[in-house]
Amino acid sequence: MASPEPAHGTVAEDPRRRLAVLASGTGTILEALIAAGLPIVVVGVDRPCRAVQIAEAAQIPVAAVERRDFSASFDREAYTVALVEALAAHRVGTVAMAGFATVLGPAFFPVFEGRVLNTHPSLLPAYRGWHAVPMVLAAGETATGCTVHLATSEVDDGPILAQERVPVYPGDTEATLHERIKGVERRLYPATIRAFIASIGAAPDGTGATTDERGRR
Repeated sequence: MASPEPAHGTVAEDPRRRLAVLASGTGTILEALIAAGLPIVVVGVDRPCRAVQIAEAAQIPVAAVERRDFSASFDREAYTVALVEALAAHRVGTVAMAGFATVLGPAFFPVFEGRVLNTHPSLLPAYRGWHAVPMVLAAGETATGCTVHLATSEVDDGPILAQERVPVYPGDTEATLHERIKGVERRLYPATIRAFIASIGAAPDGTGATTDERGRR
């Protein structure tokens, strides 16, 4: 039986525009993407989290590929294959990372041919990694930002699609600075994903050619 389509958005005919969102936490980014009316066909999670409830409330299917091993022997490649299979069941063509905490194996990225997007709380290439915000504070920076980029097998690498500066104020804590960045992220990420999806299958001259211009850059 076919999986139900989301009730909040219109799914384009081009299968490459069918969007999956991968999340692990509170789902605040997911909420922003849903509110933007993006063509989300499934939400993938690696653990029980609030993102599941958000997806279910929006009538979006959930693909739960739970990670049970957090040891050094974690089979990253097997987990990656299982996640790819779960997304394939929903004919996903584009993926948006939204706080997905499991680093995926390199086999994940060729499947989607340059259509995996990520958001990061710094102005990449500065301050890569999971602890970008405390690193910015520790370095005494007066500004940081939010970056949306194409994800690759290298963590926080890949072509940058959009960036926006965020000030760092005296007395900022990790929580206050992170929330300020999230305020930008909730606007910048949905807008960038929308533009990216609209570009799939569209030639630069607007002729509607089927070449995925973004994916080939």
